[in-house]
Amino acid sequence: MKPSAEQYSAKYTPQSGDFLFQDLDCGGLCNAIEKVTPALNGKHFSHIGFVCQINDSLYVVEAIGADVHLTKVNEFLNRNKDAQNRPKIVVMRLKKKYLKLVQPATLFALKQLGKPYDDPFIYDNGKYYCSELLYDAFKAANGNQPFFELQPMTFIDPDTKQTFAAWTEYYRNLGLEIPEGKAGCNPGGIANSGKLELVISLY
Repeated sequence: MKPSAEQYSAKYTPQSGDFLFQDLDCGGLCNAIEKVTPALNGKHFSHIGFVCQINDSLYVVEAIGADVHLTKVNEFLNRNKDAQNRPKIVVMRLKKKYLKLVQPATLFALKQLGKPYDDPFIYDNGKYYCSELLYDAFKAANGNQPFFELQPMTFIDPDTKQTFAAWTEYYRNLGLEIPEGKAGCNPGGIANSGKLELVISLY
């Protein structure tokens, strides 16, 4: 049973396998992420979730806050809106030739429910941040071969050539060194992978 379009947005009917790219307004960290990661059609993203079907209901599986968990679709869509009260979300789906990966990727992602959030953003440490969860899910679905790409992470402001103050404070509070240049992934990189196609921009 599919939810009605009106339940979430007059323009969008969610379906399993949808990638929801979100522009979160979380202050300095989100601004820093968006400044150094690829945009899509001029839009920058700081978060991503993945729509999955459980029984007759659709949820978003996402790594945010304390852990990997399920969020109701309408709650995800209404988390952050622009001045016109539109969800700051762009919806994409896998190109047709890759759709067979949706089910095994979903199964992998659901097995990670309860895994802690990856606060240090270090790949393969038993924790997950948002895009890392989907990177591993589709790697597992693709016969344990990378489907999306890891790229060197940067925490440096391209304008000042200095580490963003928000990141300096963040890692100081964690008691860790900034993982500059370490392999990682981000929502913008996945959106621009060439393996997805645009469904709709809700803002």
